[in-house]
Amino acid sequence: MALCSLPIAGWAAADDSDWTWDLPSHVPEPRVPDDNPMSHAKVGLGRRLFYDKRLSGNGSMSCASCHHQARAFTDGRSLSSGSTGALTHRNAQGLANSAWHATYNWANPALVTLEQQMLIPLFSDEPVEMGINDGNREEILNRLRAEPLYVTLFKRVFPEDESPISIGSVIKAIAAFQRSLVSTNSRYDRYLQGTEAFSLSEERGRVLFFGEKAECHHCHGSFNFNDQVVHKKTRLVELLFHNNGIYNLMDSGDYPESNQGLFELTARPEDMGAFRAPSLRNVEVTGPYMHDGSMETLEEVVEHYARGGRVIESGPNQGDGRLNPHKSGLISRIDLSDEEKIDLLNFLKTLTDPTFLTDERHADPWR
Repeated sequence: MALCSLPIAGWAAADDSDWTWDLPSHVPEPRVPDDNPMSHAKVGLGRRLFYDKRLSGNGSMSCASCHHQARAFTDGRSLSSGSTGALTHRNAQGLANSAWHATYNWANPALVTLEQQMLIPLFSDEPVEMGINDGNREEILNRLRAEPLYVTLFKRVFPEDESPISIGSVIKAIAAFQRSLVSTNSRYDRYLQGTEAFSLSEERGRVLFFGEKAECHHCHGSFNFNDQVVHKKTRLVELLFHNNGIYNLMDSGDYPESNQGLFELTARPEDMGAFRAPSLRNVEVTGPYMHDGSMETLEEVVEHYARGGRVIESGPNQGDGRLNPHKSGLISRIDLSDEEKIDLLNFLKTLTDPTFLTDERHADPWR
């Protein structure tokens, strides 16, 4: 496990009379950067940009190309394809409740806001995702300026900007839309509110999940079912990254090249294979799983943790992940019966929020 501590400074809860957070009692308000307050107009603009293919270098893809609402804003693929056809190194993460994330991407403690994170898909060149660069940036902005609706919306949302249609304002608007993607109406949420009852199997799964036998709660025990959470009252957050024994190349402790987690930034051996634990909200629809999408089903994921790591018998990734010397101490063999595995799966499915997956406020406005 790798751990960083991050002081939360330069933030303020946005006091915008146009925007309120409609949250259940067990979910605290998120923090919002003080230079990008929320408003309905800004979220609406960001929603249009999120679904607009004109924002990519060659006009072939939008943010939504890799983040589908029906899949909780994942894409159902192990690795995503960028605008030029190159594959990403890692699995597309869901965007539900990203307003509460302490860091973004799978293993980068420096990306602490959605605004910072947005630079990666827009400008990255290894691999190319949206494909914006210095050579085509102005052309892309001119595409947006040619849309009469954008001229009106950008002026309304950024009235103090001399040139309101800019990359900076595009990023702020999309980040605001992403913060609006709140998922808090699952059966689990209603269970906590006392308006929903669990089946016997789901209740047994809940006890396993939050108990010391399965120990899932150590990495997924927050209201957002991850362990990197920041909200309105947070003063200090621990940034945890975990090696969960997916790989152990030739029993050397290594992970596949270009997908080695926090180690890629720190070069510290103990950070090899350390990744951020993702939120499990809507996990039923966000497969395939793990940072590289190498596990197809939730059943496979539960089996992996029950065994305490993955064994790959042959091929370039051969090795016994259970014996990885950098594996988190939280990952060890769990003696689960077949019934207990089913109970855990049934509980995980209570985290699905059907209203979030179909909410028109998050859908493609260009249809």
